[in-house]
Amino acid sequence: MVTLTPDQAPPTTPIAISMQRPAWRDTFGALKVHNYRLYVIAQFIAHTAGWAQRIAVDWLVLEITGSVTLVGLTIALQFLPTLILGAHAGVVADRFKKRSVLIFCQAIIAGLNLVLAIIAISGNANLIAVYILVLAVGTLQVFDNPARTVFVNEMVGPRHIRNAISVNASIFHLGALIGPALSGILIVAVGSGWAIGANVIAGLIGIILIVAMRKKDLLIAPRAPRHKGQIREAARYVLSKPTLFWTLVMVAFVAIFGMPMPALLAGMADHVYMTGATGYGLYNSLAAIGALVGALASTRRSTLRLRTIMIGAMVYGLMLIVAGLAPFYPLFLVALPAIGLARLLYMTAGETMMQLSSNLAIRGRIMAFWVMVVVGGQAIGGPLMGWFAENLGAKTAMVISGAVPTLAAIVIAILLSRSGKLRVAVTAKRGKWVAIVPKRRVPAPATKPLQPTH
Repeated sequence: MVTLTPDQAPPTTPIAISMQRPAWRDTFGALKVHNYRLYVIAQFIAHTAGWAQRIAVDWLVLEITGSVTLVGLTIALQFLPTLILGAHAGVVADRFKKRSVLIFCQAIIAGLNLVLAIIAISGNANLIAVYILVLAVGTLQVFDNPARTVFVNEMVGPRHIRNAISVNASIFHLGALIGPALSGILIVAVGSGWAIGANVIAGLIGIILIVAMRKKDLLIAPRAPRHKGQIREAARYVLSKPTLFWTLVMVAFVAIFGMPMPALLAGMADHVYMTGATGYGLYNSLAAIGALVGALASTRRSTLRLRTIMIGAMVYGLMLIVAGLAPFYPLFLVALPAIGLARLLYMTAGETMMQLSSNLAIRGRIMAFWVMVVVGGQAIGGPLMGWFAENLGAKTAMVISGAVPTLAAIVIAILLSRSGKLRVAVTAKRGKWVAIVPKRRVPAPATKPLQPTH
């Protein structure tokens, strides 16, 4: 099978992808697939341990330096390789066996995490060593992420792909619910190193489960032939499809300003509410509770439009603003689950739009662009928002993190409505109070034929 070129795939309109709401018994239909069940078990363990490590590393840097800005830089170093190598990782995902790429990357990552755990447990951790190891892990993850995204399609096929995306999000945020709380306990009890060490064991379990999958049940995606210009080909493909292009533009604003939550929550815990590592873990867990609810709700979504993407980003931004402006501590805690819920609904909508709007033969490169924007945006936004938190205050930084995506969503929605000659209409229809409909054409006034003058 040859790679689909933009000329062979006409651009989609910025209207929508229509999807049928699944029956309740099929809410987790993707789990009927044996290989995917193994994958979900591996992912649950990996995400729980991964979140525990992420919190532990952030807190380790804060203990070493006392600087929220340097915590943000830790996030940037982990994600920076995506900006440089992300597009090439997409080519690797399209050109090689996804399963082999995953096993190779996870084995090296486990070894690097083992070194990081040892120096943290032994008390020999220093900022340079932590940064080098975080950068190395981030480099391997660049190649792991797009291959993993397309591998899900190989396990479940097109029938269950939308459901699998939502299940993946559920597992990711279930791990995010448990991991930070577990990390907070371990940091207080025995130190950051043991929380990092747990991720090594999780990585090895993940490799074993991937190796144990039934090869004959995999729906292997066609491997793209080697030729020049494959990255440019994918870029033209994105530009030709509004559903891909505008989704990436919107998620860039969210990733840079709205997603560096660890730096913001670390600032809230350490400088605003003085709750320490325990509070930091609590804040992440509360956001994860809302995200888990959002992941489960996303399995019931029946339609997906660009409008869904823009409204989701707007709601997420507004929730961040509420948390930043909260005049008392309980309101801040209540806002965190709402932030997690809004973020998850937005991100699953965006990823689903990207996958369902791209041909399978080029999907590795398309999803590499998605990962580049999501992860690379956080690489830029981590130190930026950390600087805002340190110099303007964590509460002000959180307001900024919500205000920019909200404004961007409004501007893009206006551009889309004008380009599609649409308008916003308020209706009395139950469940749909606001609708985007075609503009009414005003008929031209009737004219009389010119009469000759005398």
